[in-house]
Amino acid sequence: MTDMITMDLVSPEKLLLSDEFEMVVLPGAEGDFGVLAGHSPITSSLRPGVISIYDGDTEKERIFVNGGFAEVANDKLTVLAEEAIYIADLDRPDLEQRIQDAREDEEDAKDDETRRRAAENRDHLQQLLDAMG
Repeated sequence: MTDMITMDLVSPEKLLLSDEFEMVVLPGAEGDFGVLAGHSPITSSLRPGVISIYDGDTEKERIFVNGGFAEVANDKLTVLAEEAIYIADLDRPDLEQRIQDAREDEEDAKDDETRRRAAENRDHLQQLLDAMG
């Protein structure tokens, strides 16, 4: 039997995932990195990107995280994500429409703060769309 690593994925709302996996690839601040059983202890900040969970050579799950932290210790991976969304739960046409709406909000903004918030929202939505591939 293949050695497994236990992973807990926590967002501010709840524990999203707690299971064992063969390999997890994370979007680290310094670049993507894979975690297998027996990985050296490490703590890393995460950039917005996709966590890929593997069972053998097959990608089993993809989860978008909007930053956070990951810690590996004693064959356990703990991810504290600012936001976590399963890629399978995203709807491409809905995201595309929301991006267009955010662009229009940005163009129609009457002040810098409203424009900045609309731009941040558009950027976040675009990251989600990009994560879908």
